[in-house]
Amino acid sequence: MTEKISLLIGGNGTQTVTMDARMANRHGMVSGATGTGKTVTLQILAENFSQIGVPVFLADVKGDVSGVGKPAKPHPKIDERIATIGIENYEMQPSPVVFWDLFGKKGHPIRTTVSEIGPLLLSNLLELNETQTGILYSCFKIADDQGLLILDLKDLRSMLIWMGDNRAQLRSEYGNISTASIGAIQRGLLVLEEQGAEYLLGEPAIELDDLMSLDFSGRGVINILDASKLIQTSPKLYATFLLWLLAELFESLPEVGDAEKPKFVMFFDEAHLLFDDAPRVLVDKIEQVVRLIRSKGVGIYFISQSPLDVPEEILGQLGLKIQHALRAFTPKDQKAVRIVADTFRSNPKLDTKGVITELGVGEALVSTLNAKGIPTQVERILIRPPESRIGPMSAAERKEQVQRSPYRGRYDKTLDRDSAHEMLVARAQKSAAEEARLQKQEAERELAEQKAKAQSKTKKRRSTRQTPTEAFISSAARSIGSSLGRRVIRGVLGSLFKG
Repeated sequence: MTEKISLLIGGNGTQTVTMDARMANRHGMVSGATGTGKTVTLQILAENFSQIGVPVFLADVKGDVSGVGKPAKPHPKIDERIATIGIENYEMQPSPVVFWDLFGKKGHPIRTTVSEIGPLLLSNLLELNETQTGILYSCFKIADDQGLLILDLKDLRSMLIWMGDNRAQLRSEYGNISTASIGAIQRGLLVLEEQGAEYLLGEPAIELDDLMSLDFSGRGVINILDASKLIQTSPKLYATFLLWLLAELFESLPEVGDAEKPKFVMFFDEAHLLFDDAPRVLVDKIEQVVRLIRSKGVGIYFISQSPLDVPEEILGQLGLKIQHALRAFTPKDQKAVRIVADTFRSNPKLDTKGVITELGVGEALVSTLNAKGIPTQVERILIRPPESRIGPMSAAERKEQVQRSPYRGRYDKTLDRDSAHEMLVARAQKSAAEEARLQKQEAERELAEQKAKAQSKTKKRRSTRQTPTEAFISSAARSIGSSLGRRVIRGVLGSLFKG
């Protein structure tokens, strides 16, 4: 029988709250107002998973989680919390980390291709209307039919230009292709480029296996995406990348059934960005993936200020709920507190609604799933202190970590293999060369005709002296004035031609 693995979340002096690792792929939510301790909770969860051999991917939107790669520093408050909760075998130690950065400044570059992003996510990123979205879908379909790879933004631009130039021929098979819609998409791509999309869309694309590795001791590697700049320049680009990664895992990983622990865990900070202004069709897709991906052994944890930032269909699927303090200064805030309180399984010993606004920093209301998958009663606890450092690494420490990374040099240089842009340029050059050849042939033919005409005129002007026959004909022509003369001429000419 496999030994049960539990992850310690915290305690209140009389009891501890743990999460059964077998239920960790049932997803979770960490929520609370700014400054209430969500980042530390994210850190201890990532640390817990790493310690039981589960690789982690998390988005660090403030740069505060990088300290997980360094051991904690002694502090009286840490000692006090350890004693209050009753933690045994606490050890200050780092977790293995790999840093990633879309811009390649604070970690390894991380990329995917336009084809892998797909038209649904891309149309949401570009904020296209229904007609423009249809054109984008046609673009991807035409590229597939033509055997053209759309890897980066220049490939997509070239495809759109080619579609516009050949819209008459394409109309019968792919429908009307509006030049206005193509123009709108092109303008959207210019905006994306200014926001840094060219850093994300290209090759070499990230290999999923590189995000799901263990270190030499069997601990799961914590992959930290530095999103501090990305979330400021393009929140939608940040959300699009995370949703792509989620979808890619769903499509690539095999079914694992009920495993003793997850195969991989993802943390989505600022989770509301995944759903803000997203079309219904995209939200439905996300809900479907969240529901089904747990069978692939993947756990998803959303981090946001309020559980209401996540659609109700998804919120109902979350097994772990950690609620830090909420503020209730307005009637709207008070209503939100009541709704959040109702998402927990009630505890007769707690006034959940009242406690939510009273929680101190590092305190939380927590509900997990028991061994049968049933939510436990909500408990008020202190979150356990992390064994790694609270706060960010210094720039020098981060640089040293990147230099020692096993992926150093693998993703640093961009690749630009032959894809849609290069193939369409080659087609255009070949077509232009053929057109030039035909034009040259036509010009040579016309020149030959002109030369022939010139030679013919030269022959006619070569001698001005008339032959006896030519002189007779000229004299005869002058005598056409009389009817007798006309009759003579007809007879003479007739006999000459006959002769």
